[in-house]
Amino acid sequence: MTVRLGDTAPDFTQESTEGPIRFHEWLGDSWGVLFSHPKDFTPVCTTELGEVARLKPEFEKRNVKVIGLSVDPLSDHKGWASDIEETQGTALNFPLLADADRKVSDLYGMIHPNANDTLTVRSVFIIGPDKKVKLTITYPASTGRNFDEILRVIDSLQLTANYKVATPVNWEHGQDCIIVPAVSDAEADKAFPKGYKKLKPYLRITPQPNL
Repeated sequence: MTVRLGDTAPDFTQESTEGPIRFHEWLGDSWGVLFSHPKDFTPVCTTELGEVARLKPEFEKRNVKVIGLSVDPLSDHKGWASDIEETQGTALNFPLLADADRKVSDLYGMIHPNANDTLTVRSVFIIGPDKKVKLTITYPASTGRNFDEILRVIDSLQLTANYKVATPVNWEHGQDCIIVPAVSDAEADKAFPKGYKKLKPYLRITPQPNL
């Protein structure tokens, strides 16, 4: 199955390190990050899970719930959690799905047969409170993810969901934004009281509107 931007994120019930998860119910009115790992007891995944645990307050500040997935059974997850705490200095503080039957992996297309026909790639799905998929990123098993980038993207998604702006290249929270072309100058004059700089008819720069 291919999950595309704008699709409703497939719902599921699956076991996790924090008990059975009914995904849509668990998300509630929060944003969500669902991310998969090729296998338990692997070095790159161990560093990623430790980093997400360390960053949990940053996700919470943005009303984001995080949930990991691996195709290994729950018994392995529990042993792995001890290794993560020992080596990364942070205990696992979010659920890790035990997707041994590949139910969730298949729903979300996390197994790419030409990369590996049994293990998941490093998929990331960002899901809005409306349960729609807002972003997908796919990394190979060999490359660890940059979760600072995922937080940056969430900042952009949450901003652009509420204001008629887009974020330019390398944008970070607090920096100037771009007024979307569908907004006329007359509308922009009212909607952006801080003003804007018109570099081209289609390129108008304005301070971040929610600050």
